[in-house]
Amino acid sequence: MLTGMSQWLTLSRAAHLLGISRVAMQKRIREGELPSFDGMVAVDDLQRSWPELDLDESGSFEKTRAIREDAFARRLRERVLPTQETLAQRLFEQGQELAEAQRTLTRYHALFDSLQARLAVPPPPTAAELGQLLDDGLAQALSVPAPADDIAALDAMLRVMSAHVTVKPSGREFFVEGSETLLKAALRAGLSPNYGCGNGVCGLCKARVVAGETRTVSPSDYRFTEAEKSQNHVLMCSCTALSSDLQLEVLEAAAPEDIPEQRIVAKVRSLDVLSADVMRLHLQTPRSNRLRFLAGQRVTLGVSAGQAEGSDLHGEFPVASCPCDDRNLLFHVSRADRRAASADFSRYLFAGGIKAGDDVSVWGPWGRFVLEEDSARPLVFIAIDEGFAPINSLIEHAIAVDAAESIVLYWASTQPGGQYLPNQCRAWSEALDEFSYQALALDDLSATLAAHSALPQSNVYLAGAAERVPPLAAALLAAGVPPQQLHVEAL
Repeated sequence: MLTGMSQWLTLSRAAHLLGISRVAMQKRIREGELPSFDGMVAVDDLQRSWPELDLDESGSFEKTRAIREDAFARRLRERVLPTQETLAQRLFEQGQELAEAQRTLTRYHALFDSLQARLAVPPPPTAAELGQLLDDGLAQALSVPAPADDIAALDAMLRVMSAHVTVKPSGREFFVEGSETLLKAALRAGLSPNYGCGNGVCGLCKARVVAGETRTVSPSDYRFTEAEKSQNHVLMCSCTALSSDLQLEVLEAAAPEDIPEQRIVAKVRSLDVLSADVMRLHLQTPRSNRLRFLAGQRVTLGVSAGQAEGSDLHGEFPVASCPCDDRNLLFHVSRADRRAASADFSRYLFAGGIKAGDDVSVWGPWGRFVLEEDSARPLVFIAIDEGFAPINSLIEHAIAVDAAESIVLYWASTQPGGQYLPNQCRAWSEALDEFSYQALALDDLSATLAAHSALPQSNVYLAGAAERVPPLAAALLAAGVPPQQLHVEAL
């Protein structure tokens, strides 16, 4: 039973409110720095555990400002509602009033508990003693000042702006910002729900509303059966959350075999030179036919080389982007690719044979180089040269789902400066307390890993050229990494 003078929040709500990862909060709970009860934490304990937190600088107000931009139509804002700043201030003031009312109720509840405890102890109190207990208790209840940093008030305000969704049966959670669709919010949070077209036609993203209410925000051509209607089914791609707390029963992909093989035609959106030997190929899938895959998986790309070449060209490449990027697929293509199945495709791309606007066939996904999302072990990623492509996808997904309390990235290169996206790795390291990055030469990799004492307690992901990965994988096993915790992608 939750008692006391404080408001209680779920771990997800508290982490979302403070702008920190849920894993960081769970770490403090395990270390005894933050009390918790049945997955809940008290607002007062949050304020004591994070005394340095400045809510004005934590990004929460900035986030609510962005949410308001998306949540309200321009006409409604201009003709009916007050200005955004006025509305935000009024919402926060109402949140303060609500928080104070909740605090008052908990104070009176505490007073009632103290009186009940006294009445249970013989001898019974006299009328004078009882009156004194009431006077003292009321004075204390009415004299407790509101905290300076009112987390409860901000939480009440953010509940208006973002809805909390719990997924059944997995128990995973995500937040819906403004009026974005449930599907977009779930993908952004790193979930893998079943979906296809993404625009209300195929019906693959059906979900059952267990608790709470949704609202349709985009038209749909899909027709529910009478049984589906009676069971409160909705399309995640067409609906948003109306309730501040929503529970959905969703079919999720838990393993590679849960995702069927797909064939689509995507457009080349851009080609970016990352280094003298690596080019980033950016494809965008059609709105009506998106690619479902798990972070770390590969696909086969195909282009028509025309009459001059005499045949179509194909290549198998890991997807470097995260599934949370929705329609955008990124690939890191190497000029030095020596794989028989991909070398011709790579040469054709570097020769200028593929341009923005061209069609590229995509089919897949393939491979089992995916994240163990049910494990809370620290994550260690080891990339050799272009092996960074699937590692990049895994890291972005791990960040989206708060997969571990710490992430370490070692990026080894066979030539000086071979880390072709150093700024991105440094940005991760600077933005995330639990992330560390080290660029090094391949010759120094073994010694560096030997000094990493926590490897046997970590989930280790290794990706690189086929001729370089096996010796390193054998060394990791010899160093004590359990086979079930070592995941290898030989390109």
